[in-house]
Amino acid sequence: MKNLTFTKYIIGILCSIFFVSCQEEFLEEVNPNEISTASFWKNNADLESGLNAVYNGLANTNLTNLRAGYNRSDLTWPGFGRPNTDDPFYTHSFNDATPDLNRKWEALYVGIFRANQVIENGQRLIDSYSDEEQMAAANVMVAQARFLRGLFYFYLYTTYNDGSVPLIDFVPKSEEEFFQPLTPAEEIRSFYLADLEFAYENLPPTWTENINTGKVDAAAAAAVLGKSYLYEENYEQANVYFEDVLTNGDYGLSLVSNIGLNFSLAGEFNSESILEISYNADFKPELSPYAPQQVSNNYGRLFAPTPHGGFRAVLPSAWINIAYKNDPIDTSDPRNYIEVTSTDANGNEVVSTELRKYSLRTSASIALIDDLSTDYYNEPPYAAVFNNNEPGYWKKHTNWRTVSTEVELGPNNSGINFRLIRLADVYLMSAECLIKGGTDNSGVDAAMELINEVRHRSALQLIGMKGTGQYPEADHDGESYDAQKLMDHLMFVERPLELAMEGHEIRFLDLRRWGIVKERFEDLATRAYYGTNYPYIDDEGLQKNAWGSVLLVGEHPEGLFTYRDYQQAAQNYIPSEHAYYPIPNSETIANPNF
Repeated sequence: MKNLTFTKYIIGILCSIFFVSCQEEFLEEVNPNEISTASFWKNNADLESGLNAVYNGLANTNLTNLRAGYNRSDLTWPGFGRPNTDDPFYTHSFNDATPDLNRKWEALYVGIFRANQVIENGQRLIDSYSDEEQMAAANVMVAQARFLRGLFYFYLYTTYNDGSVPLIDFVPKSEEEFFQPLTPAEEIRSFYLADLEFAYENLPPTWTENINTGKVDAAAAAAVLGKSYLYEENYEQANVYFEDVLTNGDYGLSLVSNIGLNFSLAGEFNSESILEISYNADFKPELSPYAPQQVSNNYGRLFAPTPHGGFRAVLPSAWINIAYKNDPIDTSDPRNYIEVTSTDANGNEVVSTELRKYSLRTSASIALIDDLSTDYYNEPPYAAVFNNNEPGYWKKHTNWRTVSTEVELGPNNSGINFRLIRLADVYLMSAECLIKGGTDNSGVDAAMELINEVRHRSALQLIGMKGTGQYPEADHDGESYDAQKLMDHLMFVERPLELAMEGHEIRFLDLRRWGIVKERFEDLATRAYYGTNYPYIDDEGLQKNAWGSVLLVGEHPEGLFTYRDYQQAAQNYIPSEHAYYPIPNSETIANPNF
């Protein structure tokens, strides 16, 4: 069983890219029809082909692990069937045999394996070149591969076994070399930081030609470096990188005026994007949506409701639903007023303006049945099924702006890019650094300015006193903030509402580094919510009721269904067992060095 498991794992890696060496340890004869290491890595064109395979590894949806990674946080309910679920990530009952954490592990090490080939052969080519342009081009490709390898190890470090994982910084030439022992977490961290620093120093600040769109740059390296130091509570060093991202004009970064551009096809690789996984639904339609070579993703169908071609497999949790509904808008901002057409008593058409019911950020993030200011899949929101204990759906990662149903795009395909890091995240992380995680009042004013930049972009009510800050005429909440109060705002309002369902497990990693996972689940488990009916008139003029589709806070007044989230998580979560994933059994069974 051990040898069989290992053989499947290695064959999967070796067959995933066409340029893998066929060593004599595995084959006694060289197949003249296959490309080997000796015949492939001849020039920069070969190096670029290899680098493309590393980027393709980043696009493997098992690597980002979106559904499982967010189900273990406080932002989701794992699909239809409320109030019952056996999802191991939501209930925190996963173990080393749970498939998702095995698949994530394999995807990360496949990416590392590919990156190592580019790095090793790229350096060999650089040493063989005499032409400086060839050397420089190869060095930039090596820097990209080192960024991606550093990113993969950063994800391993923050996800598995308290950061202690096998370190493979070379291309294995024999079966035995694939079997590496666990490396201490601090060595893993030093290793990926060195990769990211090399990338930071050797990558261009941005790419100017369209052919290079999507490639990593120095800004991405700075952002990941800053995030890594922030996760270790090294606020001063983290903010060195964050300030570089925020102030370096060579990066060409700025917040987009419409937050929705960060979640749509139309807004891909915009000025706010720092690190983004590229997908395209127009290519390889013949492949399964789960094939490693697939260049699209299936997130659209994963999140969409049933009438619009979705599986509604991940829903907003009750508290985040209410938080989005209560996200206060700036009534002085004209962006919050919409035109409404009605008919007067004489049958004349009348156009008037009304204040939006929900914020622009809310409307871009989740679907609510009474958010009539925005169509949902080309229909009023009530055309979706909100009355199945499902009072909201995630809009992020779905194609609700452009199609009537996700099925229009293919069996399970979506081309919307996955945003790993965007500028708003850096604004908020820098704000946290300025108040040093809630302990330094001297940085409050500067931190509030950063937070208010993010809020102003979405025409939200700003925090602080009226007449202060960079937008004195805007609505403010009139609150006075110290460092701890501002930190609470970041933890429970700004970061979850701005960044929900984005990046690499942002929310769970935030909760863990703040040391509040257990108490957060325990708090949320005590909260009660219920649904009330939403009356509407359908397209045929008939009066309808969407039962229990508008979520409210409290026990149901008639004793009917009451939402109570995270009760299993509050009971099951044990930091030593669930703060990190265990080493997958696919590795522990196969690896004799464990």
